[in-house]
Amino acid sequence: MSSDFEAFDLRPQLLQAVDDMDYETPTPIQEQAIPALLAGRDVLGQAQTGTGKTAAFALPMLQILDTETAGIQGLVVEPTRELANQVAKAIRDYGQHSGVRVLPVYGGQSYDRQIRRLRQGVDVVVGTPGRMLDLIRKRLLDLRNVRLLVLDEADEMLSMGFIEDIEAILDETPSDRQTALFSATLPKPIRRLADRYMDNPQTIAINPGQVTVKDTEQRYYLIHQSDKLAALLRLLEVESATTTLVFTRTKIGAAELAENLYARGVPAEALHGDMAQAARERVMGHFRSGKIPVLVATDVAARGLDIDDISHVINYDVPLDPEAYVHRIGRTGRAGKRGVALTLITPRDERQLRSIEAYTMEPIVRADLPTVDQVMARRDTLFLDHMLEQLAQLEDRSSGLVQRLSDLGFTPEQIAAAAMQMTRAEDESQSVAPIAVLDGFSRPRRRSSGSDSRRRRPRSGDDRPRGGRRKGGREQGMVRLAMDIGKQEGIRPRDVVGAIASEANIPGRSIGAIDIQDQRTLVDVREKYVEQVLAKMHRGRIRGNWVKLYRVE
Repeated sequence: MSSDFEAFDLRPQLLQAVDDMDYETPTPIQEQAIPALLAGRDVLGQAQTGTGKTAAFALPMLQILDTETAGIQGLVVEPTRELANQVAKAIRDYGQHSGVRVLPVYGGQSYDRQIRRLRQGVDVVVGTPGRMLDLIRKRLLDLRNVRLLVLDEADEMLSMGFIEDIEAILDETPSDRQTALFSATLPKPIRRLADRYMDNPQTIAINPGQVTVKDTEQRYYLIHQSDKLAALLRLLEVESATTTLVFTRTKIGAAELAENLYARGVPAEALHGDMAQAARERVMGHFRSGKIPVLVATDVAARGLDIDDISHVINYDVPLDPEAYVHRIGRTGRAGKRGVALTLITPRDERQLRSIEAYTMEPIVRADLPTVDQVMARRDTLFLDHMLEQLAQLEDRSSGLVQRLSDLGFTPEQIAAAAMQMTRAEDESQSVAPIAVLDGFSRPRRRSSGSDSRRRRPRSGDDRPRGGRRKGGREQGMVRLAMDIGKQEGIRPRDVVGAIASEANIPGRSIGAIDIQDQRTLVDVREKYVEQVLAKMHRGRIRGNWVKLYRVE
């Protein structure tokens, strides 16, 4: 066992844990913060999320724990329950050979369990300000023995209005404690907090002139507001994304966008402030496991997300605050990996774009959206990859069918072309919505004079919102079906699409207009899949309700 962490003179148990986690070289923040904290100094650290801050304070905290002293000796304050859980788990991992007892405390969790654990004895508490303060006021959280207190993501806690709670918590700890404060940015209120509660702190700034992660590629696309969904769909098709976090400005916007993406065959879910904790944890579980590759979130809902392998962050709506931009894109390009941050800009967003560039002191490069030809070329590539996988798994039965066609006089090329045409019928039917090209901010869209000035540019192809019905009836090639549940059961278009697509094993894009009425729901399904859907969904379930699906003549 040998690593650069040995230079810190850590306990053998901690070095063993570091080795178990395959750490070799400290990150810049660890390289400076660990020796300072071990020397008893207060630390004021400025570094981006994903730079290794947790180990920078957790290892010194575990090193200075006195196993002979009862009570809480380490206290970590986090802005959200997700971060509290993640940091508590990390501290347990670092202390796995040290017998350290770590307890996360946050709202939405049972008081009884937390109280029981506190009475049994805890060495380190990691939690959110609100729940910590509740426990202090109930005289259940005793902080008289705290030796090291850490304020993590301090600017996030400032923006969430927690400063007064933090001050109340600090006042409950010993005056001779050590304090470490970590923040991506250091606005004046954070500096005032440090001046009041820290003792001559050692300031550590990692790339202070660069507030965004250096391994993140930043691009923007100039488009009309009405083209946003079509632009996002193109980017999701062409970018080599593994997990994508899409930001919207509002809760309603997040829910609607996730629903629109899902309806167009993109597995996506929303994360917003109106969700119950159980639903939030379910969605996050789906995203972490890869079950859904796209998560649509608001800034508030995404606070505390700590996922190292987000390949792309897409700003569907430009953030109003440059600091919010920094926090958003800080969720990609982490743990030494390259990240990509894409922003959809409309002509009215120019001022926000310039403010962001001035704040980060970095240019955001304008890029051209993928063309229709590029989207189709990407589809060709993915199709060929899928074909190669199938060729590697050919069954005798399929080979026999090919031989029968060959006996009828068809060449192998004709048979292959026909099979590909059948396989790609759905793919070809999914049109790529046209997008107007903008030359620059100085040339906004012109309106024609006369009666045409009020005419809106029509939506086309997949840009049509799910849930609407075209005038004059259903789309060509579609068959209208009905089910015997509706608004009274609280179903939504995404419930209908998800149930039919998964139960009948058909592409989500083969489901057309959906009309949810009070006691029934009408849904258009591509004609080639109708019998399959009726057979599978004759008696199915949607949101726990048994439904019967039938044709509407």
